[in-house]
Amino acid sequence: MQHKDLRRASDARWGLLLVAPTIIGLLVLNIWPFIQTIYLSFTNAKRFGGASLIGFNNYVRMFSSSEFWQATWNSIYFCILTVPIGIFLALLLAVALNSKIKGKVVFRAIYFLPMVVAPVAVAMVWNWMFNSDYGIINQILGGAHIYWLTNSHLAIISCAIVSIWSAIGYDAVLLLAGLQNIPKTLYEAADLDGATGVQQFFHITLPMVSPTLFMVMIMRLMSSLKVYDIVYMMISETNPALLNTQTLMYLFYRESFTIGNKGYGSAIAVWTVLLIGIVTVIQFWGQNKWVTYDI
Repeated sequence: MQHKDLRRASDARWGLLLVAPTIIGLLVLNIWPFIQTIYLSFTNAKRFGGASLIGFNNYVRMFSSSEFWQATWNSIYFCILTVPIGIFLALLLAVALNSKIKGKVVFRAIYFLPMVVAPVAVAMVWNWMFNSDYGIINQILGGAHIYWLTNSHLAIISCAIVSIWSAIGYDAVLLLAGLQNIPKTLYEAADLDGATGVQQFFHITLPMVSPTLFMVMIMRLMSSLKVYDIVYMMISETNPALLNTQTLMYLFYRESFTIGNKGYGSAIAVWTVLLIGIVTVIQFWGQNKWVTYDI
């Protein structure tokens, strides 16, 4: 008995040693910086330090700022534009790639490619495509002069299109993995019962892939709420559509690193994390109504 206890203690020490790098990295790179961010949100920290506590002044200023509420709405609107459409298209693509078609491996690589392309390259290509004078999209529309990136109503939609295009391949690969785990016997039994392809999709495919779909939705919601790079690279600071396009993370960057008001920027970051947490909790609360972990 004593030998078994010593063996368990030794295994526990080895286990802790193996996970120590990950735990240390999490503490140093994630948890401690977030604690510092919370502290800075209660200070008047500027670009080069010298912070002093000012209580809730940053939060009072933030919640009374129309620019902040506009950025919050822009972030939520960006989620509304990208998450449902992106996941729907990714699911359709995954179902198509899961069917019996030739060259499935090649198609998977092609659709996944945007995920590994540098964001700067993606922005350059789409900026050219959205150009109002010589962009290919306007040329396809018969030489129309649509100002995709400077119109206050179209700019955020244009950014959403780029975001969907960039993420659809990655989401489709994840959903494809979920589809391939569905037992073939379920479809065989449905065929014997005379179920159509549509009926099989809604009664077998969708329920069985719902755990993967839920995970993809959580990831996509988090990513959309903290979107920054696409907006930053496609919408310049002199763009007249900036106010209707800048997200919370864009506003955080501008306040913290362009203007140099790190205390106020930290308050925006804390609010963004809180908003992501609220959305995530709502998703976990509602998963029991549509996620099926067994059938």
